[in-house]
Amino acid sequence: MRFSCFTHRAGVLAFTLLTATAASAEIKIGAILSLTGPAASLGIPEKNTLDILPKKIGDEDVSYIILDDASDPSAAVRAAKKLMDEGKVDIILGPSITPTSLAVIEAVAVNQTAMISAAGSAVIASPVEGNKKWAFKITPEEPTMAAYVFKQIENDNGKKIAFIGFNDAFGDSFIGAFKKVAVKRGLEVVADERFNSKDTSVTAQALAVLSAAPDAVIIGASGTPGVAPILELRNVGFDGPIYMNQGMANPDVLRVGKAGLEGVMFAVPPALIAEQLPADNPIKAEALKYVTAYEGKYGPESRSLFGATIWDAFLITANAVPFALEKARPGTPEFRTALRDAIEETKELVGSQGVFNLSKTNHNGTDLRAETLVRIKNGKWVYIPLKAE
Repeated sequence: MRFSCFTHRAGVLAFTLLTATAASAEIKIGAILSLTGPAASLGIPEKNTLDILPKKIGDEDVSYIILDDASDPSAAVRAAKKLMDEGKVDIILGPSITPTSLAVIEAVAVNQTAMISAAGSAVIASPVEGNKKWAFKITPEEPTMAAYVFKQIENDNGKKIAFIGFNDAFGDSFIGAFKKVAVKRGLEVVADERFNSKDTSVTAQALAVLSAAPDAVIIGASGTPGVAPILELRNVGFDGPIYMNQGMANPDVLRVGKAGLEGVMFAVPPALIAEQLPADNPIKAEALKYVTAYEGKYGPESRSLFGATIWDAFLITANAVPFALEKARPGTPEFRTALRDAIEETKELVGSQGVFNLSKTNHNGTDLRAETLVRIKNGKWVYIPLKAE
């Protein structure tokens, strides 16, 4: 009888400890970012944004575990496994760029942990099938960017376009998507040149584009490596319009490019020029909230779209958490699945870069409200009022 009584008390104690542990379980958010390597200019502001995010979602404590993938796909996979196996994270934000994001999709799917990539290519989360059921990508899709870029090219009576882009998954996805839109709009693609992010010269590519005599050139690159073809195009004598990619919208790009970027245009989410947006823009208030928080800590004009992407990824996560908590507690497979399911139900959520409407077949959720057209003038981002179609 004594043994039975002891067993009962031990069982009660164990149940009490387990209940207390479950009640105090915190939400763990993992992040895989390019804090070093060619994409560091993207990853660093993303980490900076994580540092200013709330430490609570409702009544639940939130902790963040941040790992550097050095802009390398293999390192990104190792980081993902470490976050899930050792960190027991409930969701992953990042990676920063397309190649690293594509690399980790299988790992997060096997562990059934949702990830919200900060990268740009639609292929990360589309089509929503197989392993990609666990992948989300919330930067605006390439056709949305193309709508603004090609509208401006047509306004300038342009007919022929050329591309210079990365020779990787990002370049393939970006340029491929833009080409499809160009064909639909009756524009002729006269050149498609590629380079590697670590190349020391892009003169040959610039000369090839120049010889094709395009009316405009579009750069399919991200971060500071994308500056090189712009400067080289000017050096070899191209004086037409140049459009860069929103993956280059950060202060480091302006610092590296200096006067050589004067007049360059690009389609970009509204957070970059939040103060310049019209008063009736639905995103202006949240964009200003992000900019105020970020620049309040890191200084004037330090804002970054890549940081804004992490801000919005958190907003989407925080919006989904209450629904997931109705099904399970953080730290469990059931919570991770419920969180993924709840993210798919996001409707008209206003972020700093767009208004998000996600679904079981759409893991991006943006529309034309997620872009504006911007020109670089005197080292500043300047809003161009333009209604895309």
